Amino acid sequence: MAGRFAPRTTRTTVRGGQVAVPGSVPAAAVPPGTVPSGAVPPGTVPRQASAPGRVRRWTPPWPLDLGLVLGPLRRGAADPTFRATSDGAVWRACRTPAGIGTLRVTLRAGMAEGRAWGPGADWLLTRLPELLGSLDDPAAFVPRHRLLALTRHRRPGLRLTRTGLVMESLIPSILEQKVTTDEAYRAWRLLVRGYGDPAPGPAPGGMYVMPAPRTWALIPSWEWHRAGVDDKRASTILRAVRVAGRLEEAVGMEPEQAQARLELVPGIGPWTSAETVQRSHGAADSVTVGDLHLPGIVGYALAGDRDADDAAMLALLEPYAGQRHRAARLILLSGRTPPRRVPRMPRGDIGRL
Repeated sequence: MAGRFAPRTTRTTVRGGQVAVPGSVPAAAVPPGTVPSGAVPPGTVPRQASAPGRVRRWTPPWPLDLGLVLGPLRRGAADPTFRATSDGAVWRACRTPAGIGTLRVTLRAGMAEGRAWGPGADWLLTRLPELLGSLDDPAAFVPRHRLLALTRHRRPGLRLTRTGLVMESLIPSILEQKVTTDEAYRAWRLLVRGYGDPAPGPAPGGMYVMPAPRTWALIPSWEWHRAGVDDKRASTILRAVRVAGRLEEAVGMEPEQAQARLELVPGIGPWTSAETVQRSHGAADSVTVGDLHLPGIVGYALAGDRDADDAAMLALLEPYAGQRHRAARLILLSGRTPPRRVPRMPRGDIGRL
């Protein structure tokens, strides 16, 4: 469970965390016809986005917080596929079924605007509402703990994103298996920058689209080693990209069926498949099991049990059946985590061996 933005005290705070999007204001917080402080006035486009691009505007009928919704897609502050800029925009560089594309999303006076470039532009804009949580149903969540009720009240702009892309979430999740957050982010950053495609359009400098499946398969073994990726994780990624087309088909399945298909690939287990469908499907019930920290965080927040295991965590989340991932996300957002008793897990770097 690697974090997406600011440094965190545990590996799991990313799923519950949010990225600060400078200049952005939740949709419900801006009166109609007004411009948030520090925002770009309507009708103008920042210099970095002045090149022509396809545009779609969509007004969500509920509060929207870009940082909360899109935050889980970011793999560290230097993620080459994701950028939050000072003008309040969130940028994504993606490999879609229609080709590579760059998407810039802003929120102004309650209206979301998507501007896209590249062969995948139309694909990205068609799915803009889904990306921003239009298929999510927060009303299905009924809080049974005061902590979750308060957190939901304080975070009205939280929606679960649905990217409709499996591999872009699966590969970084495999890299995050059983290593520290910093190690996983470093590996993702080096491999995407080294073998990905430059993001089309006027994207901020240093943005890249993740490599195509065939490119992943052709990365030399020593480059995996230099990126700090051991043979087990590298082999799992190679097995996954060989059947990338079949795995992408899982987007059309229910989350449980999608997880079952992903887990047919040796090296992909419940932890990795859950981390993937949480993003690709917006799966509200796909709680992560097998995590080092999450059971203790959930146990501590709901029952004062910092030593809870997966079984205890699932028992505590049973009242939220159908919404267990959302419940875990709200717990992480609440900030109620057990104090540390031991040093952080040491960071390793096999690339130095």
